Amino acid sequence: MRWQKLGLVYGPDGSMPWATSHAMVPTPIRLDPSTVRVFITSCDRHGIGRPGFVDVSASDPRRVLRVSDTPLLDLGIPGTFDENGLLTCSVIDLGDRHMYMYYVGFELGTKIRYRLLSGLAISTDGGESFQRQSSTPILERSASELFFRGGPYCLRGDDVFRLWYVAGSQWTELDGKAMPVYDVRYVESADGIHWPREGEVQIQVSKADEHGFGRPCVIAKPGGGYRMFYSIRRRSLGAYRMGYAESSDGRQWTRMDGRLGLDVTPGSFDSDAIMYAAPLDIDGVLYVFYNGNDFGRDGFAVARLESE
Repeated sequence: MRWQKLGLVYGPDGSMPWATSHAMVPTPIRLDPSTVRVFITSCDRHGIGRPGFVDVSASDPRRVLRVSDTPLLDLGIPGTFDENGLLTCSVIDLGDRHMYMYYVGFELGTKIRYRLLSGLAISTDGGESFQRQSSTPILERSASELFFRGGPYCLRGDDVFRLWYVAGSQWTELDGKAMPVYDVRYVESADGIHWPREGEVQIQVSKADEHGFGRPCVIAKPGGGYRMFYSIRRRSLGAYRMGYAESSDGRQWTRMDGRLGLDVTPGSFDSDAIMYAAPLDIDGVLYVFYNGNDFGRDGFAVARLESE
């Protein structure tokens, strides 16, 4: 694939206390014919994340139309799974101004660094605000997915909700620091709220230089089948690179990381890391919204597919 990087679209200017830095894990949906809403997570001065959004022009996704001035959801109450930050990973438009937002909650540990579990928030006003479906996770820890059940990305079918996510029960040490180990898994639900306690492994950590994956995004492929865009945690780099896979049914995947062709750019905001690609077809043109260094410290960017 050949992409044209179009540059950074948005990063916080520091004027809002809840969003002094970062625009992490961009998650676009088509809001209306002229507008794409990109859900993001920004950090306060303590590095704690809360979700917001940036509306961009569908005709030119580099042009910002509006930025949310308050967080869409605040921190959970002390002791809950999202007490120390929230990270939006997927949003589904259900119609009639209802939306589901799937997010990761951060819970700090004492003998492990943190735990990542997934929650659901619901909007009834077209994505202007959200309320928790529950104060407990929809993807709760289980024996085979003990520490991490995060990075949820959901597609709605005719009679089923399909969810790809990352999960694991291990840590590994890199340069003296404990780092998570998790692979990509898959579950289905009749209502998008109640999910199995464990998923089918879709893409495993199988290469010596990787120890995990970031939020997978799945879209239909022209002509049939599915595409998955995901991020790869690289041991040697201590940073993310992007990955790509294809499937005929969304359950059996063939990795084609080398085919993606979207990598770091020396001297740029994505010189050391590139991650969290989220694709969106806008009037027949495929774009990906993504982050660069330090998990989107400078904001999110967009690239356009020029040729396969």
